[in-house]
Amino acid sequence: MKKQFQVIVAFFSLLFIASCSTESPIPETTLTPVITAPQTQAKSYNYLAIGDSYTIGQSVCETCRFPAQLSKSLGNLNSNNTYSLKIIAQTGWTTTNLISAINTQNPTSNNDLVTLLIGVNNQYQNKPFSLYEKEFPELVNKAIALAKGDKTNVIVVSIPDYAYTPFGQASGNQAIISTAIDQYNTFAKKYCDDNTILFINITDITRQGLINKNLVAPDGLHPSELAYSLFVERILPKATTILQN
Repeated sequence: MKKQFQVIVAFFSLLFIASCSTESPIPETTLTPVITAPQTQAKSYNYLAIGDSYTIGQSVCETCRFPAQLSKSLGNLNSNNTYSLKIIAQTGWTTTNLISAINTQNPTSNNDLVTLLIGVNNQYQNKPFSLYEKEFPELVNKAIALAKGDKTNVIVVSIPDYAYTPFGQASGNQAIISTAIDQYNTFAKKYCDDNTILFINITDITRQGLINKNLVAPDGLHPSELAYSLFVERILPKATTILQN
């Protein structure tokens, strides 16, 4: 009886092993992650350029002046975004004129970028330098207020040197002009450095005007489209960083 029981147990053990060996292995389930490409949301930016003839682009086309070239270059970097450009500038304006125009026009303060280039007419019109020392900081503060109250949204651009143009050469005062322009730019740069405001020098570009006549506009005084494009090469990386932040 005991022997029969052992045989029965052995039979069923073999049957169990055989049935297990014929089962198909459980397939592993591979989950493929769904990757969604990041969507770049279109943004709209406001850019305000304030200044004088160097900002309005005297003697060059509307799309040739540096604010227009800068706005276009920003758009080329991201075609999804739009850039609204407003310019408050006029040939012959001093710091006093620009302050008055800003107060009169009362532009909105929701600008993502503001550029300021001013001072050459203070020098050209023989205004006392003390006037620039007083009004330049005022204009910088106005620029900050117009840039959402954020000084990191402001770029101050140095004053070009018109001594290196046919007009400047004809004046016979090249050295006096250049010395004065240096004085204005030195003050502006120090003020910006002391207050952690971005200052970009483009004066050296304009000092190539006698070597490369293509840098001077047809009027023999103001920067050309090419000169402004070189301004933009220096301004664009900083402007891009400002808008990305």
